[in-house]
Amino acid sequence: MAPHAAHLSGKPRLRGVSHVAAAFVALAAGVHLLLAAPTGIIVPVAVYVCGLVALFTVSGLYHKPMWSLRMRQQLKRLDHATIFVFIAATYTPVCVLALGAEGGKRLLMAVWIGAALGALRAVAWPGAPRAVSAALYVAVGWLAIAGFSALVAALGGTGMALLIAGGVLYTTGAVLYALRWPDLVPGVFGHHEVFHVLVIAAATCHFVMVRGLVVGAA
Repeated sequence: MAPHAAHLSGKPRLRGVSHVAAAFVALAAGVHLLLAAPTGIIVPVAVYVCGLVALFTVSGLYHKPMWSLRMRQQLKRLDHATIFVFIAATYTPVCVLALGAEGGKRLLMAVWIGAALGALRAVAWPGAPRAVSAALYVAVGWLAIAGFSALVAALGGTGMALLIAGGVLYTTGAVLYALRWPDLVPGVFGHHEVFHVLVIAAATCHFVMVRGLVVGAA
């Protein structure tokens, strides 16, 4: 077996496929969102769209079985760091559009600091145990609890339901990622594919929520 392929043996055949497809959908949806956004809120929306597209693009590339071992190691760092950046990018339009100047700035600063520290961990300690990585993703992702009452008032019932649903899906995915379970179709669709599908579902919930904020601001 070639050296660059040895580390890929045993990977399910559908590894990375869902996120490659999601990257194209995210790009199209992101352009739609940017076109719908008023000029005054284009920056936070652009931050979110860039984070969304980057998440699925980097993940899709990293998980494709086409890289040397060295390149794969570098992409792993980038992939895991991008997850933290995406978390903060998702918070950006929510904090700016829903929470306003004071509470929004404080929460957004806390999230970006947490995301920066998480991304630094991903780059400096790529071999961290899965449980550590999953716990950090969840911790940064659920910082919204700090602004829960304000979010309820700003997002309303539907928006809050979408926010929580996305958070629960992400958290479920993180737990399954740490547990490496379930291996639904061995060799084809394993635990990591389940994790990826949950990420897509969660991102969809949050996209619909952000779109509601953008339409409401138009």
